[in-house]
Amino acid sequence: MGIDAMSIDRLRGEWRFNEPLARHTSWRVGGPARRFYRPADANDLVALLRHLEPDEPLLWLGLGSNLLIDDRGFAGTVIQTQGCLTGLTRCGATGIRAEAGVSSAKLARFAARHDLVGVEFLAGIPGTMGGALAMNAGAWGGETWTHVTRVRTIDRAGTIRERDAGDFAPAYREVKGPAGEWFLDVELTLTPGDGAAGMARIRALLDRRAATQPVGLPSCGSVFRNPPGDHAARLIEAQGLKGYRLGGAQVSEKHANFIINTGEATATDIVRLIDHVQDAVEQRTGIRLVTEVRRIAGEGS
Repeated sequence: MGIDAMSIDRLRGEWRFNEPLARHTSWRVGGPARRFYRPADANDLVALLRHLEPDEPLLWLGLGSNLLIDDRGFAGTVIQTQGCLTGLTRCGATGIRAEAGVSSAKLARFAARHDLVGVEFLAGIPGTMGGALAMNAGAWGGETWTHVTRVRTIDRAGTIRERDAGDFAPAYREVKGPAGEWFLDVELTLTPGDGAAGMARIRALLDRRAATQPVGLPSCGSVFRNPPGDHAARLIEAQGLKGYRLGGAQVSEKHANFIINTGEATATDIVRLIDHVQDAVEQRTGIRLVTEVRRIAGEGS
């Protein structure tokens, strides 16, 4: 079954067509999405998936902070969870349940306000909980999946499943689990503690982030994974690449593992700069840096 005028009328969310994805990514690059949908809620999302063709290309989008979308755009349907799947509740004495569209920073503050600690690091991750689950997001020694008890997922047919954390194998910046399912919400188990101290830690981490990272400039966060026993930023800086620029894309002068859009960058500029950094580091050190960024190829590529 495909999407037609009648089924569109039954859905309660917001449709946009040929929507520029540069408006929805933290790098501020990316061509148009053929169709762009923001569901009204989880039930509306189920209805959408049940009406889509089985072979319709899908792209799930939260805050767009870990995506590099081709300048040609996306020839399918983009589903935006940010701004709609935003449920966030206390769950028992030590639990929190959050839907996929909740920002990581909001969850960190919510936990501290309820005297639960352990996820202060999430305040510095510029994404949603759906993305944090998909890549086991982490910072300052903390990782998302350390605290996961269970999740709910949804598949292409709109079927919702409840799964235990043991159904997934988290690793450094990746998670392996059942194929063809996306995260809908998560239950975290945290540690009772001093919420005021938790908020103080959040403020300290954000101050540290502002002092060491190009906060406020269009970027995706860290571009490369840290290789075992080393730091990507150190390797890049050692090649003299801080400030190196191709087109409108530039290696940050503040933190070498960030690539910023200076104002006129294209996705192609960023891809070329990523490739240049990888080649330069590998040539001098033998280490091929691996990207954290998810690249979305354009039509015809």
